[in-house]
Amino acid sequence: MHDLGADAAPGVIVIDACTTLGTTLVVHVRGEIDRFSAAPLGALLMSAAADGYTGLLLDVARVTFCDSGFLAVLRWWPRGGRDLRLINPSRAVDRLFRAAGAAARGPAVLGPLSGVMAT
Repeated sequence: MHDLGADAAPGVIVIDACTTLGTTLVVHVRGEIDRFSAAPLGALLMSAAADGYTGLLLDVARVTFCDSGFLAVLRWWPRGGRDLRLINPSRAVDRLFRAAGAAARGPAVLGPLSGVMAT
Protein backbone atom coordinates (compact mmCIF):
# COMPACT_ATOMS: atom_id res chain seq x y z
CA MET A 1 0.00 0.00 0.00
CA HIS A 2 1.35 3.43 -0.95
CA ASP A 3 1.08 6.45 1.32
CA LEU A 4 -0.54 9.28 -0.63
CA GLY A 5 0.79 11.95 1.73
CA ALA A 6 -1.39 14.69 3.11
CA ASP A 7 -5.14 14.38 3.15
CA ALA A 8 -6.50 15.90 -0.06
CA ALA A 9 -9.97 16.55 1.35
CA PRO A 10 -10.75 20.21 1.96
CA GLY A 11 -10.75 21.41 5.55
CA VAL A 12 -13.75 22.67 7.42
CA ILE A 13 -13.82 26.06 9.07
CA VAL A 14 -16.62 27.19 11.34
CA ILE A 15 -17.22 30.78 12.32
CA ASP A 16 -18.48 30.34 15.87
CA ALA A 17 -19.23 34.00 16.52
CA CYS A 18 -19.01 37.30 14.72
CA THR A 19 -19.66 40.53 16.61
CA THR A 20 -18.57 44.13 16.42
CA LEU A 21 -16.95 46.65 18.71
CA GLY A 22 -17.36 49.98 16.96
CA THR A 23 -15.44 49.63 13.68
CA THR A 24 -13.72 46.40 14.81
CA LEU A 25 -15.00 43.02 13.71
CA VAL A 26 -14.55 40.28 16.33
CA VAL A 27 -14.53 36.77 14.85
CA HIS A 28 -14.12 33.39 16.59
CA VAL A 29 -13.16 30.56 14.23
CA ARG A 30 -12.52 26.86 14.68
CA GLY A 31 -11.59 23.90 12.59
CA GLU A 32 -9.22 23.52 9.67
CA ILE A 33 -8.29 26.52 7.55
CA ASP A 34 -6.71 25.61 4.23
CA ARG A 35 -6.81 27.13 0.76
CA PHE A 36 -10.30 25.74 0.19
CA SER A 37 -11.96 26.46 3.51
CA ALA A 38 -10.43 29.95 3.84
CA ALA A 39 -12.74 31.29 1.10
CA PRO A 40 -15.77 31.94 3.37
CA LEU A 41 -13.56 33.75 5.88
CA GLY A 42 -12.09 35.80 3.05
CA ALA A 43 -15.57 36.68 1.80
CA LEU A 44 -16.63 37.73 5.31
CA LEU A 45 -13.57 39.97 5.61
CA MET A 46 -14.08 41.53 2.17
CA SER A 47 -17.67 42.31 3.07
CA ALA A 48 -16.62 43.78 6.42
CA ALA A 49 -13.99 45.96 4.73
CA ALA A 50 -16.56 47.15 2.19
CA ASP A 51 -18.87 48.04 5.10
CA GLY A 52 -16.17 50.21 6.64
CA TYR A 53 -14.73 48.00 9.36
CA THR A 54 -11.12 48.96 10.03
CA GLY A 55 -10.15 46.48 12.74
CA LEU A 56 -10.19 42.71 12.96
CA LEU A 57 -9.84 40.77 16.19
CA LEU A 58 -9.61 37.10 15.26
CA ASP A 59 -9.79 34.45 18.00
CA VAL A 60 -8.00 31.37 16.67
CA ALA A 61 -7.87 29.28 19.86
CA ARG A 62 -9.87 26.44 18.28
CA VAL A 63 -8.09 26.25 14.92
CA THR A 64 -6.78 22.69 14.59
CA PHE A 65 -4.98 23.07 11.25
CA CYS A 66 -4.03 25.98 8.99
CA ASP A 67 -1.83 26.53 5.97
CA SER A 68 -0.85 29.21 3.48
CA GLY A 69 -4.51 29.72 2.56
CA PHE A 70 -5.02 31.20 6.01
CA LEU A 71 -1.96 33.43 5.61
CA ALA A 72 -3.29 34.67 2.27
CA VAL A 73 -6.58 35.76 3.85
CA LEU A 74 -4.79 37.44 6.74
CA ARG A 75 -2.34 39.30 4.50
CA TRP A 76 -5.20 40.82 2.53
CA TRP A 77 -6.90 42.44 5.54
CA PRO A 78 -4.25 45.06 6.54
CA ARG A 79 -4.26 46.61 3.06
CA GLY A 80 -5.73 50.07 3.19
CA GLY A 81 -4.56 50.63 6.76
CA ARG A 82 -6.87 48.14 8.48
CA ASP A 83 -5.69 46.67 11.81
CA LEU A 84 -5.36 42.91 12.39
CA ARG A 85 -4.91 41.16 15.71
CA LEU A 86 -4.94 37.41 16.34
CA ILE A 87 -5.72 36.31 19.87
CA ASN A 88 -5.38 32.97 21.64
CA PRO A 89 -3.28 31.31 18.91
CA SER A 90 -3.67 27.54 18.88
CA ARG A 91 -0.68 25.25 18.39
CA ALA A 92 -1.50 24.98 14.69
CA VAL A 93 -1.60 28.77 14.23
CA ASP A 94 1.58 29.25 16.23
CA ARG A 95 3.34 26.56 14.17
CA LEU A 96 2.26 28.19 10.90
CA PHE A 97 3.46 31.63 11.96
CA ARG A 98 6.77 30.23 13.19
CA ALA A 99 7.31 28.44 9.89
CA ALA A 100 6.32 31.51 7.87
CA GLY A 101 8.63 33.67 9.98
CA ALA A 102 11.52 31.28 9.45
CA ALA A 103 10.86 31.22 5.71
CA ALA A 104 10.71 35.02 5.61
CA ARG A 105 14.22 35.15 7.07
CA GLY A 106 15.41 32.80 4.32
CA PRO A 107 15.62 33.40 0.57
CA ALA A 108 11.85 33.61 -0.02
CA VAL A 109 10.24 36.73 1.40
CA LEU A 110 6.64 36.16 2.48
CA GLY A 111 5.87 39.67 3.63
CA PRO A 112 5.44 41.18 7.08
CA LEU A 113 4.09 38.81 9.70
CA SER A 114 5.50 40.30 12.87
CA GLY A 115 3.28 42.05 15.35
CA VAL A 116 0.14 40.19 14.28
CA MET A 117 -0.38 37.74 17.14
CA ALA A 118 -1.18 38.42 20.73
CA THR A 119 -1.84 35.96 23.51
